[in-house]
Amino acid sequence: MLAQGMVAGNQSLALGPAPELAVEVPLLSFFTGAGFLDLGFMQAGFKIIWCNEYNRSFVKGYEYGVASLTGREPCKVNTESIVNLGARQIAKEAFGNTPRPGLFGIIGGPPCPDFSVGGKNRGENGEQGRLSKVFVDKILDLQPVFFLYENVPGLIRTAKHREFLRRLLTQLETHYTLDYKVLNALEYGVPQDRERLFVVGFHKKWLKRYFGQLPVLGGWFPWPEPLYPDAKNKYPWPDLSPFGGEPEKPEGIPDELVVGPLICNTEEIARLPNGLEGFRPYSRKFLTIPEGDVSRKSFKRLHRWRYSPTAAYGNNEVHLHPTLPRRLTVREAMRIQTVPDGYALPPDLPLSDKFKMIGNGVPVRLAYAVALSFIKVLRGELNGYV
Repeated sequence: MLAQGMVAGNQSLALGPAPELAVEVPLLSFFTGAGFLDLGFMQAGFKIIWCNEYNRSFVKGYEYGVASLTGREPCKVNTESIVNLGARQIAKEAFGNTPRPGLFGIIGGPPCPDFSVGGKNRGENGEQGRLSKVFVDKILDLQPVFFLYENVPGLIRTAKHREFLRRLLTQLETHYTLDYKVLNALEYGVPQDRERLFVVGFHKKWLKRYFGQLPVLGGWFPWPEPLYPDAKNKYPWPDLSPFGGEPEKPEGIPDELVVGPLICNTEEIARLPNGLEGFRPYSRKFLTIPEGDVSRKSFKRLHRWRYSPTAAYGNNEVHLHPTLPRRLTVREAMRIQTVPDGYALPPDLPLSDKFKMIGNGVPVRLAYAVALSFIKVLRGELNGYV
């Protein structure tokens, strides 16, 4: 059975073929940021027709980056606060004066510091935490066929946040059949230990129309199969090495799970957009911290034969390069996020904004894997039903 709606994936990101479908499915993107989540869905064949991002620096970065990658201007970005946007205005900007299409989706990841272990833990009462509720309200107002809500795993692992999530899910269940799962980017070919919570929903009316019934058990969504299951425990990851040494790569570790091949060819990096953009070294620590010492709160030095912790986190706490006495450059951080080299950030944006954009984003390869799972459902595949 083939549900209406998509084309073969745009292969410009070189992440593998997407299942072939009929026409592009339009998406509305909220909390767009640098657009890494969007890029994964675009590569899978979806079409971003409307974006919302409040931070003007992020908007500038997104527009410049998508244009540099695709050679086309991206959709016009709405820069109002989501709090002030009504469903009618969003629909008119996205679809014009025509009726809403029979098939469209919404994707977005509301700001997560209020639910993050490293954040202030204010949860739903925080200024950013409240935006999750607003996002859910917009989904219910606009009634897309499907949606994706992305956030940190602390939203489900911390008791008080879990109760807030339960209320959001109860609200969504009035119209949507839901599933959710925590995925680690490392298991999907991203050289980064980064877990994200994904909540997906398909409209009950749409499911009944195309499948004749609703899934009655959890786990119905065809989540992407890990390429490297239990990667953190499966491979012989090296320990610390003296800075300036030449540690050998342990046998058996997949190349795409380590940062060395991505960031240690400095001549190649220097030729790429944003390849030389980085904070200037200022401390003796850059010369003394061992390769692979990521135990400290700041000044974490990556190991060339290991994966990275969460890329570009906190207030300019960009990781230290494995072999050089400096922090990572903008391009190196984007490579760890599996952002295509053709995607560039404008040279006149402050470095702090660039690294914040990079750190906030969903790794593109993980976003692509999740996008392909949505395509499976649109093509008629549900776990336990096909």
